[in-house]
Amino acid sequence: MKRNLILAAVIAGSFTGSAMAQTELSLWYHGAGSANAEEALVNQLVEEFNASQSDWKVVIETFPQLAYNDAVGAAALAGNLPDILDVDGPIMPNWAWANYMQPLGIDEAKLEGYLPGTIGRWNGDVYSVGLWDAAVALTTRKSTLDKYGIRVPTLDEPWSLDEFNGALEKIAASGDFEYPLDLGMAWKGEWYPYAFSPLLQSFGGDIIDRSTYKTAEGALNGDEALAFGEWWQSLFENKYAPGTSQDAADRDNGLLEGKYALSWNGNWAALPVVESFGDDALFLPAPDFGNGSKIGAASWQFGISANSEHPEGARAFIEFALQDRWFSAFSDGTGLIPVTASAAAGTKNYNPGGPLEVFYDLSKAQALVRPVTPGYIVQAKVFEKALADIANGADVADTLDAAVDEINEDIERNSGYGH
Repeated sequence: MKRNLILAAVIAGSFTGSAMAQTELSLWYHGAGSANAEEALVNQLVEEFNASQSDWKVVIETFPQLAYNDAVGAAALAGNLPDILDVDGPIMPNWAWANYMQPLGIDEAKLEGYLPGTIGRWNGDVYSVGLWDAAVALTTRKSTLDKYGIRVPTLDEPWSLDEFNGALEKIAASGDFEYPLDLGMAWKGEWYPYAFSPLLQSFGGDIIDRSTYKTAEGALNGDEALAFGEWWQSLFENKYAPGTSQDAADRDNGLLEGKYALSWNGNWAALPVVESFGDDALFLPAPDFGNGSKIGAASWQFGISANSEHPEGARAFIEFALQDRWFSAFSDGTGLIPVTASAAAGTKNYNPGGPLEVFYDLSKAQALVRPVTPGYIVQAKVFEKALADIANGADVADTLDAAVDEINEDIERNSGYGH
């Protein structure tokens, strides 16, 4: 009788254990309603992780991108953050400083060989990791450069400032295009610091002094930044590029329709160029304005919230995602850059000889993350306004000085953001 009771208890316990085996983990994702390949792949990732083991079950909740950051902030105040957060790379330091997130706790040896922009670090710890990155290049046609006798630059020998200005002058003088250069001024917000601050950094300036992150003085209004500002304004004064009133349709199609000779644009817009121009398409490195060629880095990444009750489960999910097969799948689905060279080799577009292979090389060689500081979320907006004002004719020195004052006042109000 006793033996039967013990056996019954064991059987009952096994059924109970099976029913309760998977502990739920909440995941918030920023792409609700996009109905694109990225969202479908995130859902596939969740499904495969849940099926791969019996301890954890990730439950995904999606938000529209424009509302996502506000939802995270509200949840943090209410103490209702999910276990796993989707976070834009440059925003992560702010969330870590504000105690929205905790260090990942992943062995950094597992991240060896990753593109630098895909690893989110703050105060010496890794807080987030991405499954892809993005890169910007000067897009044009080889036949265009040949027509005006302009050298095709390479990673090892990019255009200098004089060469780049000379190319724009030649193309403008031809009258063959509405503008020689499309900078994407129709786009607002994060495009400005992502796409344009690397040009400032190539001049030798920056949004913030990265040696301390405590001041913008000298970085955003020093001699190098002033030289950048004067050059930036000259692009619009000389009619080399459309200004802040650029039509969004022209931004999307102007290069393809022959309105622009060159376009400063990302790998996400590259495939239509290849489809339209074939072997004539060129994706060129950023010019070197005196301090090396620079482009932006860091896209959306996964991290663990500070108040997750199951960080080991959240970590297991993120580690499951860090596989070449997922990097390749997201690249094939979205057109974005895979995280490792081995993953790139398994993709349709970034494999050796592939039509977008150059973007992996550009990201590896030229990418610089935006300022790694909690104050970036304010600094980005200040920088955007300053560049738009300068493009519209504002005094360069006065505008940059005012931007420095605004950034420094914000840093002071926030007690240095922990730096």
